[in-house]
Amino acid sequence: MTEPQTITAAALQFTVNQGDVDANLTYVRAALKRVAEQGANLVVLPEMWSTGFAYKNLTELAQRTDAVVAELCELSARYKLVIVGSQPEPADDGRVFNTIHLIDNGQVVARYRKLHLFSLLGEDRAFKGGDSWCLAETSIGKVGVIICYDLRFPELSRRLALEGARVICVPAQWPKPRQEHWRTLLRARAIENQLYVVSCNACGQIGKLDFFGMSMVIDPKGEVLADAGEAACEVFAPLDWQAMEAWRAQIPCFGDRRPELY
Repeated sequence: MTEPQTITAAALQFTVNQGDVDANLTYVRAALKRVAEQGANLVVLPEMWSTGFAYKNLTELAQRTDAVVAELCELSARYKLVIVGSQPEPADDGRVFNTIHLIDNGQVVARYRKLHLFSLLGEDRAFKGGDSWCLAETSIGKVGVIICYDLRFPELSRRLALEGARVICVPAQWPKPRQEHWRTLLRARAIENQLYVVSCNACGQIGKLDFFGMSMVIDPKGEVLADAGEAACEVFAPLDWQAMEAWRAQIPCFGDRRPELY
């Protein structure tokens, strides 16, 4: 597979309609067409973008995920996109997984179930945690994925970087007032791992929570290439793999590691 040296990443930031799969899918269907027409190769959607955290009927809503993923595969093939975003997936104990289906040109090439559940908001009661990290070979190179709260656990992103990730995608529903945590942690993951980070956060009022958006694309030096602000929108930025490798050669952090001591 010949991989492009530069691609265009997009974050598709919007207000998720809690419990309304049809409304969310309608929005995303149109937005994918828009970003494809503007040259996007990689598109990241918010966490739980099709349903939101509709706890009262999550199990029922999760039954629709297969059909939604099938349509995303069709759209991915039509527009030649790599798509990353999480949805509820039925588990075998009455709960659900918070699952990314990583789709590349019409095929699900990997699944990732959120490892770290945010107990403060009761995620551990409604959701079942995953048991493995996820790095996928795609048409644009190696893509690593994490979800929202996973961002606070740097070991996970470091593992993805050590295994060869060029970009880490972060679907999220990260609410106010923790904007600075979000921004700081995203930049830290990019800087310490010398790779690109493409994040997509929800925005607006969803249930009782207010989401600040700030979906960002960050380069391996920690520079913010794109910041969506607080309103619904799509943002774009180029990811240059040769520039990433040049930066890693200039500051050889990986070669200077001493993992036998920590």
